[in-house]
Amino acid sequence: MMRAFTEQKMKRWAEQRWILDAIISSVGMEWDQPRLGYTMFPCGPDAVGDFRTVGMRTKKFNDMHREFAAAASRRQAKAISFEEQDRLVSARESYFIASLLYSAARWPIFEANDLHIEYNQRMNDCYDKYIQYAPRPIERVEIPFGDGVLPGYLALPHEPKNGEKFPCAIGIDGMDGSKEIMCSMYGDKMLERGMASFVYDGPGQGECPVKGVYVTKDNHMDAAQAVYDWLIQHPAIDKDRLVIFGLSFGSFFGLQAAAQLGDKVLGTAVTFVCHEPGCYTIFNMAAPSFKLRFMFMSDYDDEDKFDEFISEFSLDPILRDIKSPVLIQAGQDEELSPIECTDDVVSKLSVNKKLVYYEGERHAIGGGSAAYFGENWYSMLADWCQDRVNGKEAPNEKVLINTMGQQEVTPY
Repeated sequence: MMRAFTEQKMKRWAEQRWILDAIISSVGMEWDQPRLGYTMFPCGPDAVGDFRTVGMRTKKFNDMHREFAAAASRRQAKAISFEEQDRLVSARESYFIASLLYSAARWPIFEANDLHIEYNQRMNDCYDKYIQYAPRPIERVEIPFGDGVLPGYLALPHEPKNGEKFPCAIGIDGMDGSKEIMCSMYGDKMLERGMASFVYDGPGQGECPVKGVYVTKDNHMDAAQAVYDWLIQHPAIDKDRLVIFGLSFGSFFGLQAAAQLGDKVLGTAVTFVCHEPGCYTIFNMAAPSFKLRFMFMSDYDDEDKFDEFISEFSLDPILRDIKSPVLIQAGQDEELSPIECTDDVVSKLSVNKKLVYYEGERHAIGGGSAAYFGENWYSMLADWCQDRVNGKEAPNEKVLINTMGQQEVTPY
C-alpha cells in the first residue's frame, strides 16, 4: 500500500478517497473502467475464476493490490506444481496468468516502494517461465534509453524458417496497463495474422517508473525511435513492414510515435482515445486515480507543478509529421477525452484516415450494443494493420457503427 504522503499530494484524491472506497464497496473495483476484463482478456477463459474472485473480494481501494497478489500467488503455486509434474503446457498457462495478476497488483500502488518492486519482480519471474515453455519464440528485450531501459517483448508467429522475416506490429498501451496485456497467450490478433508483435513499456508505463524512466510531453517520440532502431536490426523483422497500434493513452503516444517515425511505418491504429490538449477531462473530471497515477508516471509530487506540466501535452504540433495512414476508433460517448478533440485531430491529418465511432460506447469500447452487434473493434484494428503491411491502399472514410451494429460510411 502507499504512504500517506502519496495519497495526500493530490487534492481531489485526498478529498474523495472515502467516496472511492464507498463506490468500490457498492459498485465494485471496475468503477472507472473494466480493468478485470481487459487484464484477463489476454489469458483466455481459464483465468476468469482468478480475476472474478479478486473482484468479489475487493471491498475498498487498499484491497486491490493484496487480492490481486493473493490470486497471483495461488496461480503461481499451481504453475510450480504443474512444472514439477512435467505438465509444461499447464505450467506455462498458469505462469502467464500469474504474471498478469502480479502486473495488476502493481497498479494501485502509485509509488516505487518495496511492495511495488516485489510485485514487479514476481511478474517478471512468472513471465520468464511462460517464455521458457511458450509455443512460439518470445524474447524479453531491454532497449537502452537515456540512463535506463525500455523493457519489451518480441513474439514471433512461429520459429522463422531460414532467412524468413516477419512484418511487425508495435504495441503501445495506456497509463493503467502494461506490455504484458498487449499480446495474448492464445489467439493473439496480430500473431494470428502472421505479424510479429513487439510490445513495450514506454516512459512512465509499467516497469519504467520503477526503473526511473518517467514520461514527459514528448519522450515517447524518442522511445519510438529507440524501439525502431532496435527492431530493424533484428534478423526476423522486416523493417519495411512495420505498423503501430496504441490503446487508451497509447492513442496519444501512438500518434506521437507515428510522427517521429514518419514514412518508416506503414500505418498507425489507435483506439480508446485520449486526444484532449492539456488532458483536463481525464485528470480533473474523471476518477481521481487517473491523475494520481500520471503524477507517479511523470515523477511529480507537487500538483500545481504537475498541472503546469500536463497543460503542455498536445498532438497539434506533430500531426503534420504523420506520413502514413491512420485508423482511430472511439466510443461516441467517450468520457475521458471530449470527442470533438478527436474530430480536430482527424481534421488536421493530411494522410488517408479512417475514423470509427461506436454509437453509445464509452472510453473502453465494449459495454453496449454497438460493440456487441457491430464489428469487433480489435478484429477491425488488426485487419487494418494487416492490410497495411500487405500493401493494400488505406481507406479514407468516417464510419458510425450504430446501436444495431450497422455501419454508416461517409467518405472523406
